[in-house]
Amino acid sequence: MSRQPLLHDLVATLSAPTSVLSGLDGQIRATGVQGGFHADTRVLSQAILRLDGREPTAIGHTVESASRTRFVALARWLGDPTVRVERVREVGPGLIEERIEIVSTAEAPVRTTVTVDVGLAQAAIGSVRSGRRGPTPEGVLVTVTGDLSWQVEVAPRQRVVLTWRLAVRDERAVVSAPIGGPQWATPRLGPGPLARLVGRSLADLSALRLSDGRDTYLGAGLPWYLTLFGRDSLWAARMMLPLGTTLAAGTLRVLARRQGTKVDPEAAEAPGKIMHELRRQDVGLRFEGRRLPPVYYGTIDATLLWISLLHDAWRWGLAEDEVGDLLPAMEGALGWLRDFADPDGDGFLEYRDTSGHGLANQGWKDSGDAVRFRDGRQAEPPIALVEVQGYAYRAALDGAALLDAFGRPGGDRWREYAGGLADRFRARFWVDGGYPALALDRDKRPVDALTSNIGHLLDTGILNAAEEQAVAAALAGDVMSGGYGLRTMAADSGGYSPLSYHCGSVWTHDTAIVIAGLAKTAFSDAANALIDGLLVAAETFDYRLPELHSGDARRDFDRPMPYPAACRPQAWAAAAAIAILSAQLGIYPDVPNGLVALRPIARPLAVQGLRIAGHDIDISVAADGTASLSGLPPGLSVQQGVDADGQAGPARH
Repeated sequence: MSRQPLLHDLVATLSAPTSVLSGLDGQIRATGVQGGFHADTRVLSQAILRLDGREPTAIGHTVESASRTRFVALARWLGDPTVRVERVREVGPGLIEERIEIVSTAEAPVRTTVTVDVGLAQAAIGSVRSGRRGPTPEGVLVTVTGDLSWQVEVAPRQRVVLTWRLAVRDERAVVSAPIGGPQWATPRLGPGPLARLVGRSLADLSALRLSDGRDTYLGAGLPWYLTLFGRDSLWAARMMLPLGTTLAAGTLRVLARRQGTKVDPEAAEAPGKIMHELRRQDVGLRFEGRRLPPVYYGTIDATLLWISLLHDAWRWGLAEDEVGDLLPAMEGALGWLRDFADPDGDGFLEYRDTSGHGLANQGWKDSGDAVRFRDGRQAEPPIALVEVQGYAYRAALDGAALLDAFGRPGGDRWREYAGGLADRFRARFWVDGGYPALALDRDKRPVDALTSNIGHLLDTGILNAAEEQAVAAALAGDVMSGGYGLRTMAADSGGYSPLSYHCGSVWTHDTAIVIAGLAKTAFSDAANALIDGLLVAAETFDYRLPELHSGDARRDFDRPMPYPAACRPQAWAAAAAIAILSAQLGIYPDVPNGLVALRPIARPLAVQGLRIAGHDIDISVAADGTASLSGLPPGLSVQQGVDADGQAGPARH
């Protein structure tokens, strides 16, 4: 009995918002998550190729680009030598096209009947994921052109080419295909694993682009999240800043247009809040009993990340007029932080689903069992997550810097807020193990599991130097860093499982965020170890890093195990390649103040074609950590051996 292929086993071909998931043989079978998709709707449930009623024998496939895949098979029963069948699948926005090439090296003509058995049963993505029937999506129009049965004669040593295509139009679409090609720089670096990872990742990111008007952003991932996601789209755009600010600006504007305007517990909306996800209709969740409205705001961190992306884009050279246009939305976001982020008034940001059908957890680890004590017990809401306090600290300071720079009031108030939050955090979050707790629970008890969340603090500034060292040491231990990347939870925790969604697996973007934080705070040995782990994992996954993989120890497995239902490709997993590249280079621009700080990891690397303030630059780092940079626009100077904020200081290891 053959098993149903897992998502990890399927071949993805995509050009957002359209995609195809098939078996390794190219066949699309009416089982599992296979099919052709347009945004939130499966539009093609089956496409089986046969010759004379028989399926050819698959021998391999090649991914020619993110949107083009070639499958190769043999029709052995048609004579000796065998007949080769090449199936080239190409996906464009709203279009799935296949070219079937029958190639013969026989000395006599070969005759066969070629058919493609197509199924067009439509289903919403939530129904596909749950495996349960749901209402048929309305307003999705699908047409198939081309004869799906051909009588073929292939002359000696010739080929016959057959084509068919499926076109889809969504009259109620909430996402659109991008306009033109990607507007980011294309970095060039010497051969090696990082170069292969960067190249494959940028191709995938191009295929994940979506647009709202002329503004481009990244859909979160295939197949479950090929839409606008606040947190995911923001993190991915932030990681891509070394290649230009256009993607960041588009993402900021798209989310600002959907910023919350009212208090609505059903949608978790509040004035100034940045949304979590956008759908064409209500979606049943991966968690039983949960259902989200089409525009859902149930995220505790997206609003903070929006503020910091605006600030970081400004420092990378986003034009002042573009920044200025977004300042009202930033002030609205700060208003949410002031008025709605701390409902119980204890001085920390917390969340709790009050609708009864929303997300139980609203940080990036949003599965229902993600927040656990060290002994494995689940924490009860409301939950104040550790990294969210760091995000809030940094957002307050980032907002203050922008208010000051653009002559708006309020900067001193937000600096005072950040100082008070840091003091409260220092007093309440640290546990006996010498690291910050994952969260505070409903009774304000520290949730004492050791998790990757604390690594996000390294990029926020909420920690002092001694605290940064303690966090880096906790993360560098074998219980956290003994796998192919950083585990989401320590291996000696009661809730740990190497294939748990959020309690022991390795998430690519999470590891990359921590690598960036370790590099920024100059813990280069720990950063290098995590980089090496992810690069080994990248080779295992053909340099298309998945959303997550197993947290098994490297001493036990010579390669990471796949997580069966991981998105692949996925935006922030692909963008992690650029985050790693930037962390190694240690480049921290502050264009408004005319400074580019360089603090690279001592690891040889040369890159051409990064982008600061619209100018392409080249940078190289030697084995001893010295760096050279060329191509900077006028008015910028380079300072080496300083930290990310331009302050001199020794490296910490």
